Amino acid sequence: MGYRIGMTYNVKTEVALKPGDPPDMNAEFDHEETVKHIEAAIREAGHEPVRIGNARQLLERMHELKVDLVFNIAEGYGGRNRESQVPILLEMLRVPFVGADGLTLGLTLDKVLTKKILIAEGIPTPKYIEVTEDEAFWRTALRYPLIVKLRCEGSSKGLTDNSLVNTPEALKAQVQHLRATYQDAPIFVEEFLEGQEFTVAVIGNEQPEVYPVVQIALDGVTDLGRKFFTFHYLRTGSDYICPARIPEPLARKMQELALRTYRAVECRDFGRVDFRTDQRGDPYVLEINPLPSLSDQDVFNFICKTKGLTHHQMISRILETALVRYGMHSRDEAGVLSPTRSR
Repeated sequence: MGYRIGMTYNVKTEVALKPGDPPDMNAEFDHEETVKHIEAAIREAGHEPVRIGNARQLLERMHELKVDLVFNIAEGYGGRNRESQVPILLEMLRVPFVGADGLTLGLTLDKVLTKKILIAEGIPTPKYIEVTEDEAFWRTALRYPLIVKLRCEGSSKGLTDNSLVNTPEALKAQVQHLRATYQDAPIFVEEFLEGQEFTVAVIGNEQPEVYPVVQIALDGVTDLGRKFFTFHYLRTGSDYICPARIPEPLARKMQELALRTYRAVECRDFGRVDFRTDQRGDPYVLEINPLPSLSDQDVFNFICKTKGLTHHQMISRILETALVRYGMHSRDEAGVLSPTRSR
């Protein structure tokens, strides 16, 4: 007999865009189709899915959840701690859940804090500077071209063609634009790498499995130069090549860096590490996402095919990883998982 698996999530229909809102305002929220897909995967794995919804809906139902574990993909509302909202509530309720805890989610959503961890761990990441009000900021020693990013956002939110700047004047203009558009959200700037873009998925805990490197193509091109992933490419013009058509030493190096990054921020169950190479082909970690999209249009669906798995089976593997971590599954000699009712 399987478990009752709660589902926490945010869907795009929760946020109605108002006149003047940027088109990527709800970029991080999932489509209803993704929720249905995860729901079907849970059911196919022999469990009973129970929809809970967002953090507010979790609060409303906190005394009557009646679930054994929660599969969390909720992005939360407002501020750099938003992804931590559901995990912290679940910890308070002592309800097990899939994925990283609130500390890891808060840390990794803040791209500057993540960089500080990466630098401390000796993991290569592009040079950066935090945006301040100090006029000296515009005379930064970073090497142009630079890319201007929102500090605590995902899903390429805030990134457009104008994000890549070549002069102090363009830098100042883009910072001012982001401040005006995103209500003074914190911003940082990093050196732009004119190479190729990759992502590496990791699943597991004590002995995480690092999956094949995925290469990102934009408008059919893999040698991206000054092209980079923007909100526009979430809808059209991007493609994933898995496994990446790159030399084996480069693939191994990125897999090793992905695992080091995953462990450095104490990810749990699953995550995804994004890379960019410089003109010499050296890889740098752009960020780690411990709450990556599980849409059937996203990276995990392409990765699972290299392992002979369906997308439902990949989602089931993530769920099983969490169940094992909580001691809610036991493996027989053949490695087959079976539920245990110790809770």
